[in-house]
Amino acid sequence: MAPQSPVTFVPMATLRQDYGDADGLARSLSGYDHVFSQFFPPDLIPGGFVGLRERDPRLRPFPTIVFPAFHPDMVYAGAVSSLAALKLAPSPMGQYHSAIALCAHRLGLSVDQTITLYREDVFLRLGYLDAWDDSVRDLLASAAQVGFSLDQELARWPRRGSFMHVLNHPKAFVIGDIARRLLKESGFDPEPVEVEDYLGDELARDVVWPVYPPIAETYGLTGSYLFKMKPAEGTFPRLYDLRGFLAQSFSIYDGLTSEALACTRVDVWLGTPEIAEIFETAKARA
Repeated sequence: MAPQSPVTFVPMATLRQDYGDADGLARSLSGYDHVFSQFFPPDLIPGGFVGLRERDPRLRPFPTIVFPAFHPDMVYAGAVSSLAALKLAPSPMGQYHSAIALCAHRLGLSVDQTITLYREDVFLRLGYLDAWDDSVRDLLASAAQVGFSLDQELARWPRRGSFMHVLNHPKAFVIGDIARRLLKESGFDPEPVEVEDYLGDELARDVVWPVYPPIAETYGLTGSYLFKMKPAEGTFPRLYDLRGFLAQSFSIYDGLTSEALACTRVDVWLGTPEIAEIFETAKARA
């Protein structure tokens, strides 16, 4: 979009290791004409985003895209209180889990019993078919908090179908739209190109979680139960159908403690009789 302007990518995961604190990060950015950043908390680097912005008022924030409506079953498990000290339970999809699978395993259901729960009436009772409005509201609110309205973008992105690979990995055209706006609002005249035509879609090489068919039908899309792992370098990605994904998930879960598999949503479900009944009924029928 701005081919004569060199760009440096600064990953959040290694901020403390690479820069030490907000002062060190600010010094490293002082030679750049523009600085764009998502929010990051002080447990990733002392001072965090707020500290960096105090030291470098040029910093232009842009929103983190989290949109679970297409993938409402996705959750994390483990210790999630601090980004710097994340101890997330593994799954076949890296660190992403199916809440249904986690709850079923906790209640002692088999793979055969659990697979019966991936159907429309269960999704309806779990709220999976009603996640759109909340997802839109939450994303618009988080974007507004950093002064980067996404009202127009959220009216446009769904016209291209599902615009997320997983709940927090947007597709390339989403990132491209944000980049184009940052350039325009910084005085650039970006090239009229689509980034995916030149760079591909980097996040498509990571985990891809399917849009379950009953959820896809709600949004006029074609869904599946085909899960894709992030492949090792130079290898073809491993793909799972629903049964294979559940079998591999349960195999991993069998070797972990209940504390390692802690999940707030599952705890809420188990404390809600009408939802716990869904799982108990599936267990009793098989």
